[in-house]
Amino acid sequence: MRRGANVELTREIPDLKGLVLGVGWDAGGESPLDDNLVMATILCGADGKALSGDHFVFFNQLSSPELSAVQLEQALGGDQEQVEIDLSAVPDSVVRLVVVLYLNEGTARRRALGQLRKCELRVLNLAGNAELVRSEDFAPLLSNETAMALGEVYRYKNGWKFKVIGQGYDNGILGIAQDYGIPL
Repeated sequence: MRRGANVELTREIPDLKGLVLGVGWDAGGESPLDDNLVMATILCGADGKALSGDHFVFFNQLSSPELSAVQLEQALGGDQEQVEIDLSAVPDSVVRLVVVLYLNEGTARRRALGQLRKCELRVLNLAGNAELVRSEDFAPLLSNETAMALGEVYRYKNGWKFKVIGQGYDNGILGIAQDYGIPL
């Protein structure tokens, strides 16, 4: 799926209970780049902002307070990072869950997402891990960005949709924090 495209997940699978969102990338031989990439999930309210700092799920905070979003300690299926979403446990106050990728200490070390050879976001059905959707490869679209909002799962009518975002940030996690109201 290309940037801006969306799909109605629960129309296709009415009994969908949960998802796994996985980010896969190829940093080539750049192990410092590979080692500094961080996937995070932001649980946002109707205003598009994180409900709180506790609703920013990443390696240092592996779950949201109500455990609806849990970062997996070991990714499967070719992804480097994954988050598991229990759709029934997502609080009503959460309207969207945004998946981002950023470089930890990227700018200071002259690293950028444009050095990646591949970068994709996959959506899997938690029941059985069947792949439902895969984003386009973002790597050819990147240059000096040090962070990117990859995609989002959001409420739609009485169900859930997925949208590919693909918005890059030259100012890394600071740009994401500013746009999504994450206290740093």
